[in-house]
Amino acid sequence: MTRLVELEANGPRKLEPSDIDDQKGDVAVCRCGLSESFPFCDGSHRRTVDEEEGTTYVYEDGERSIVEEVLTREDGADESVDREDSSGN
Repeated sequence: MTRLVELEANGPRKLEPSDIDDQKGDVAVCRCGLSESFPFCDGSHRRTVDEEEGTTYVYEDGERSIVEEVLTREDGADESVDREDSSGN
């Protein structure tokens, strides 16, 4: 499985001592790209457990859709994504 993640920020996010959870004593960094508290993990990756290998997904407003085709400017076209919701529509 792959996941289309669009980020608006550029540049690094420096972690501060205040980022450490006092109760857990750790910092979990998001690797799925879905966290509402990015770059920190909020458990949103749990929604991805049933993603299928070889399928690309995008999550928007809490809904998962299958990405049929991704075109980039490097492909010689405008940026666009053809999406199909998980129900096949």
